[in-house]
Amino acid sequence: MSTPHRPTDDSLDRAADEFLQQRPRLFGIAYRILGSVTEAEDVVQDAWLRWQKTNRGAVVDPAGFLVTATARLAINVAQSARMRRETYVGPWLPEPVDTSVDPQVGAERGEALELAILVLMEKLKPLERAAYVLREAFDYPHQQIADILQVSQDNARQLVSRSRKRLTNERREPVDDAEHRRLLDAFVAAARRGDLDTLERLLSEDVASYADGNGMRGVARIKVTGRRRTARLTAFSRKFLPDAEFHVAEANGGPAMLIVKDGVARALVSITVGHDGIDGLYWVMTADKLQAYARSAHRVIPRDSQP
Repeated sequence: MSTPHRPTDDSLDRAADEFLQQRPRLFGIAYRILGSVTEAEDVVQDAWLRWQKTNRGAVVDPAGFLVTATARLAINVAQSARMRRETYVGPWLPEPVDTSVDPQVGAERGEALELAILVLMEKLKPLERAAYVLREAFDYPHQQIADILQVSQDNARQLVSRSRKRLTNERREPVDDAEHRRLLDAFVAAARRGDLDTLERLLSEDVASYADGNGMRGVARIKVTGRRRTARLTAFSRKFLPDAEFHVAEANGGPAMLIVKDGVARALVSITVGHDGIDGLYWVMTADKLQAYARSAHRVIPRDSQP
């Protein structure tokens, strides 16, 4: 009776090295498809377990194998996540990721990374989202996208084109990075003081504010629109979190406001900016999402030694 083959320690070390080289890209793909640090970490962990158990000697392209496994796993999670998010209390926002440590989260481009874009991508079907991410953020050719998603090349082109068109129609033309940072700095300074008049001047007339608190007391459960109401909401954060510190941080490739009290992050606010001022505010206040943001700066790479 023959004994089953078990990989040697050297084989597992090589497998781990190949996986570690690809891990930033794998996380970047999974995160963009899912909008969740936690879910992306789980997907990458599952891809690692699959990589351990596969017959790696028969794999011609390890990077392609890992990307394919990650994308398909993420699509499966996205399909089930959509149903879970229907029961969410108030607006659902993605878990922010700290890109000051990993600026592109494994991508050649910063596309499909801003919180506002991830929110829009939630309107796409998981397969459309995956196709868009692979093409626009990671520049994969359509034939490779087709192979990864198990569709025809023409279908892959259609998925990318349809997703790109829908997102382009729903997003505003952004301003340059310098203006975005100037307005964010001014916004943080005014929020520190609770300066309602200055806050109002920084906002566009049709600004919209979304707060993710998942039922947290005192957090708006609907979209807040209009310059005056949004400014009051921001100024109120000074009273809602007395003695809190307001800092400029980095999240999802751009500057954001991080509110900290007693050494604990209580809110992270990302903004979108148009030619008439700040036109979108995204308040992430749910504790586990803020913890995921902190954890994203110190992502641990799993190295389970068992095949």
